Amino acid sequence: MRPTKPIYYLLLYFPFLLAWAFQSLPHTSYLIAWLGSFLIFLVCYKGIIKKLPDDLPVIEQLLRPVFFLHIIFAGYMACTSIFYYLNALGYEYLTYVGNRNPFMGDIYESIAQCQRYYVLGHAALVHGILNAMKYPQEKRYQLYAPSMSNLLLGISFFCLPLSYFFSRVGALSQFSVQLSGLSFVAGAIALAFAIREHKRVNLWAAGGLFTLNMISALSSGFKEPIIICVLLLGVFLLPVYGKKILPVFGSLLLLLFFVLPTFIGNFRKIVSEGGDSITARDKSIDRIINNENLAEDLREDNWAFLTGRLSEIDMFIRYTQSTPRFIPYYKTTILQDGIKTIVPRFFWPGKPDVEQMIMSRVYAAGVVDRLSIVSAKPAYIVDCYLSYGAIGIWMGLFLYGYVAQKISQLAERLFGSYFMGTAVMFAGLFQILWRGNSFEFLINAVFWSLVTMFIFYLIFKARGILFRIEG
Repeated sequence: MRPTKPIYYLLLYFPFLLAWAFQSLPHTSYLIAWLGSFLIFLVCYKGIIKKLPDDLPVIEQLLRPVFFLHIIFAGYMACTSIFYYLNALGYEYLTYVGNRNPFMGDIYESIAQCQRYYVLGHAALVHGILNAMKYPQEKRYQLYAPSMSNLLLGISFFCLPLSYFFSRVGALSQFSVQLSGLSFVAGAIALAFAIREHKRVNLWAAGGLFTLNMISALSSGFKEPIIICVLLLGVFLLPVYGKKILPVFGSLLLLLFFVLPTFIGNFRKIVSEGGDSITARDKSIDRIINNENLAEDLREDNWAFLTGRLSEIDMFIRYTQSTPRFIPYYKTTILQDGIKTIVPRFFWPGKPDVEQMIMSRVYAAGVVDRLSIVSAKPAYIVDCYLSYGAIGIWMGLFLYGYVAQKISQLAERLFGSYFMGTAVMFAGLFQILWRGNSFEFLINAVFWSLVTMFIFYLIFKARGILFRIEG
């Protein structure tokens, strides 16, 4: 890749600087910051600052951080607040209905301030990714697999029972989530390869595994696993069938976005009333299928979802109102707590409860009441803000993008290619990086995912699946 002049990176920060210059006009400042994220996407994907990787066609490298992680993380963080903003203006979809819920203080200034932080974080994230991006990677190892679908199914079926077993063993529970994620991703890719290789047995096995994962996702009570199931299958089938599958998967994702808020709302209500997850799943599906007022319920539930749960700007506003005015910046405290979570409880019986550590700052900011059973963990950008304000956001998001890109490139070097390195190992073990999380959960997950990745690297070498390229 050609070297990039550092001054070019200033293009990424232009939207933030312009929005900051108009901070006395909250509506103007907000719109500049919100539209600025789309400018950052444009600058990134036009290759204005650094040329995008050209060692593979774009549709065959979508799981590299500059594509999938960037779009999911920044899109969720910086682009979804528009619905909250429209709601604050008194709109429901495109119809003016007035403000049904009162807002505290000058809500438009608060929204604009948080959106400026979002576009700053987006710029820093892309800065970190592009700064670390270096392709093509030096090939040190070659992958040997006569049948890729056989190998992927083997990984998937190997990881699935291990994940369940490790979740029951305290000393090994650190690996449970990583193995579960790897099993799911390997199984989804195996389905795509079984279709390509026309292997009927593999197709049935991979299809059954994907169905089980989808059923499990429906019983989780969360929207993300369901959407990720479908989205990843589409990404993996894209190189097989090309762009002709885009309308199918695009329509399916839109349908899920419309139906899932109502499904999840019913699911959580039934669970809160004492029902188990299987019963809640079945009853929620039944209520959607047999609902005579489905269209109206979907409309109401979706707007509540778009303005509340999709965007986390409402919680971010509350944190900015309490810190640093009433609660000083945490500085390195949250980071230190995150590093402590790496130590397994087996070696540290007195290890603090991670959930309680996180919720202590949620309660301190008044985001939720201590008597509430709701978990409202701060997003990654919020923890960056709580640590050092705007400087914390810049440092934290730059490092986030930089580290994610370096891990992806490390995986490609260790496993000999984009496919096994990024598409399987990085996507399977580091899914938490797609959306982010609180410092404590993120640091713990990334550390143990790295350990798991190196264990698989050693296993692959020992089994002759990876062999070193001489010369």
